[in-house]
Amino acid sequence: MKLAVWTYEGPPHVGAMRVATAMNGLHMVLHAPQGDTYADLLFTMIERRNHRPPVSYTTFQARDLGADTSGLFTSACHDAFNRFQPQALMVAASCTAELIQDDPGGLAETMGLSVPVIALELPSYQRKENFGCDEAFLQLCRTLAKPMARTERVTCNIIGPTALGFRHRDDLAEITALLSEMGIEVNVAAPMGASPADITRMGAAHFNVLLYPETAESAARWCEKELGQPFTKTIPIGANATRAFIAEVRALSGSTIPVDETRMRQPWWAASVDSTYLTGKRVFLFGDGTHVMAAARVARDEMGFEVCGMGCYNREQARPLRALAKEFGLEALITDDYLEVEAAIEEAAPEMILGTQMERHIGKRLGIPCAVISAPVHVQDFPARYSPQMGFEGANVLFDTWVHPLVMGLEEHLLHMFRDDFEFHDDAGPSHHGGHAPRNDPGAAAAHAAADEGGSMPPPSTPPSPLDAPALPDNIIWLTCAERELKKIPFFVRGKARRNTEKFAIEKGISEITVDTLYEAKAHYAR
Repeated sequence: MKLAVWTYEGPPHVGAMRVATAMNGLHMVLHAPQGDTYADLLFTMIERRNHRPPVSYTTFQARDLGADTSGLFTSACHDAFNRFQPQALMVAASCTAELIQDDPGGLAETMGLSVPVIALELPSYQRKENFGCDEAFLQLCRTLAKPMARTERVTCNIIGPTALGFRHRDDLAEITALLSEMGIEVNVAAPMGASPADITRMGAAHFNVLLYPETAESAARWCEKELGQPFTKTIPIGANATRAFIAEVRALSGSTIPVDETRMRQPWWAASVDSTYLTGKRVFLFGDGTHVMAAARVARDEMGFEVCGMGCYNREQARPLRALAKEFGLEALITDDYLEVEAAIEEAAPEMILGTQMERHIGKRLGIPCAVISAPVHVQDFPARYSPQMGFEGANVLFDTWVHPLVMGLEEHLLHMFRDDFEFHDDAGPSHHGGHAPRNDPGAAAAHAAADEGGSMPPPSTPPSPLDAPALPDNIIWLTCAERELKKIPFFVRGKARRNTEKFAIEKGISEITVDTLYEAKAHYAR
């Protein structure tokens, strides 16, 4: 564990909370200090749930550490049981409470409660949030799910969706509808929307559909071994993967009912003339392993992008991601340090980032467009509208989500290209206001100088523009003419062009970068 400004995953008890919050009739008692109640905000503020998570905290304070904190825990368990009357109780300790070693699981099991108690061992200083999800759901299944007779019709369980998951709500709805179209009924969907009573019925299904390995692969493997239920391996993100998923489900279920693909517009839109200017765009992917691996295949095989880098923050998915990266001729970046991710993105100089909320911030810093494909995400990625990532509609959503930042980027580039036009230059007022009143702009002097010279390159005597001028290495000075020429370069490669030019100037001992220096550097690095 280390101190960081940003983190991709929370501690494992947050993962357990995601499972509890997704379910009905389950209550969780968390042995934790007062400050750990912040986790409620993840669900009420970011996911915008209209009720608090079903979690009770012991909320011990510093003064309690000299007394018997285990008594606080047993009191919290009794109070939670009497107040909420859950079908099952899940107990765990937060990362802080783990240090005082009160053993919440052992304490709860000796209380003689009339409902099942699921005790979680969450090694907070070795594992993280996704492990907490996976372990909590596994222990729920081990405690509650039992072998039983199969349903008369072929049914399946859908496992993996949790609270605070990236588009889990809509993915579940999309895949449920797809299975229904194939004539396959869903026996239980869990954890999301399920109750402990539903978990006891999981053994009646013929097979399991695993949507998110990060949150339910251990449970899927346990069900395969103990309940005799095979599970799907294909994650249906993208057109090709959805078709492969349908074929895998047919093999498990025997279904032969045709599926209507007419609502999937992504393949034609990606191949249409309107999208050809996107072909070959270099993209860098980072997020959880499942979404990154799926997105990499969609980017290369369906969108025509060139994948120039990929990585994940959850080490549990490192092995399959490294294998896929090798197929792409890349070396996977496995790290939970956002600074390493930012350095890798800056070095790769992609034209687009597909990542998490953190990569969105990195993209803003580097001037690179970003589309979010994975948790962690912020409030804008829990939309009120239907917006799945999986299935046929998910393929349409991927196209819109990935392509629109590039389309807007092209528009921005065109505005930059024509910034010296009489209507669009920096000294002009907004045209949509019906007039061209000049702005009070600190760059106006440069624009007047350009007009006096009859072109877009002010003479070297014009002072450098203070706009958009980052700190320069070794006292290298960009002349205004060179700065203005640099702005004509598309924004998604402008940073690389700037760095290469400054490196060239340092190597050649040039102290003032002119337009000629810019093009000499371009020719030098193009060899």
